[in-house]
Amino acid sequence: MEALTTVNESAPNQGNLKDLPLFEFKVLAASTDNFSLINKLGQGGFGPGRLPEGKEIAVKRLSRASGQGLEELMNEVVVISKLQHRNLVKLLGCCIEGEERLLVYEYMPKKSLDAYLFDPLKQKILDWRTRFNIMEGICRGLLYLHRDSRLKIIHRDLKASNILLDDNLNPKISDFGLARVFQVNEDEANTIRVVGTYGYMSPEYAMEGLFSEKSDVFSLGVLFLEIISGRKNSHKEENNLNLLAYAWKLWNEGEAASLADPIVLDESFVKEITKCVHIGLLCVQEIANDRPSVSTVIGMLTTEITNLPEPKQPAFIARGGVYEAECSDQSSQKVSINDVSLTTVTGR
Repeated sequence: MEALTTVNESAPNQGNLKDLPLFEFKVLAASTDNFSLINKLGQGGFGPGRLPEGKEIAVKRLSRASGQGLEELMNEVVVISKLQHRNLVKLLGCCIEGEERLLVYEYMPKKSLDAYLFDPLKQKILDWRTRFNIMEGICRGLLYLHRDSRLKIIHRDLKASNILLDDNLNPKISDFGLARVFQVNEDEANTIRVVGTYGYMSPEYAMEGLFSEKSDVFSLGVLFLEIISGRKNSHKEENNLNLLAYAWKLWNEGEAASLADPIVLDESFVKEITKCVHIGLLCVQEIANDRPSVSTVIGMLTTEITNLPEPKQPAFIARGGVYEAECSDQSSQKVSINDVSLTTVTGR
């Protein structure tokens, strides 16, 4: 785990916690009924917890087995404690006691986007207008990270399960454990340790360890196509095509709107749905420089732009659960665990 305050990698220290409220472990354990599975929120998350004064919270308990608990916690604290935006989840405090490392967040009653988007019984709550608003909100949160905050932050793990929803189904980006803070003059960075979620990682990050704003944009494009369709990127369509390949096929057939979840496909929304598929495909283009910036994506979403550039073939070269590519100067070891793909790239 790389815990960074800048892309040049400085080691974290507990001095970064001085301005953040510290919670006692026993208080957090009591608030979540001793981390009961009934209160489980995804991987490592628990809630709602209730503090003695009645405030509802969500608690992220970092894995003790990973050996990365303190560094991951410090990275998340350093990043998110400096951020304030309506489309980012709010960090309330943390806990470090013995081997325990926990983060305390505001509680999002609707939990995560994937809980609705991929559940046949719940997805009907997400009508087209709600889905459009969620896409726009994610973009605005991401723009804040990339350009509008005091820091320049690459999230590196943008996915449906990391988008939390409030009571009004407004989206909030969460989970900054893998985020990297860039210096003002930095545009991209390289890592020998690629950690992220299969299906959302850009090809340059998955295969070469390169990441930038445009790698987040790739993940954003995958999210767009998932939100529009109500399908996971890993879902296989006709002829064993994944979601990106299927969207590309429909686009070339002039049937982009057919990608939409039947629940939201309405004649009055066909033009807007088609535009959103178009934007999603622009975001998942194979070459990073071909992808639009987040600010450009927002402009495309919210204005009547009629001459969007034609998308090029997306990066959907994925077989057997891992990315496959021929690299002349690098070799890589790939391990897939559930939906998380860890790739360590080493020079020959």
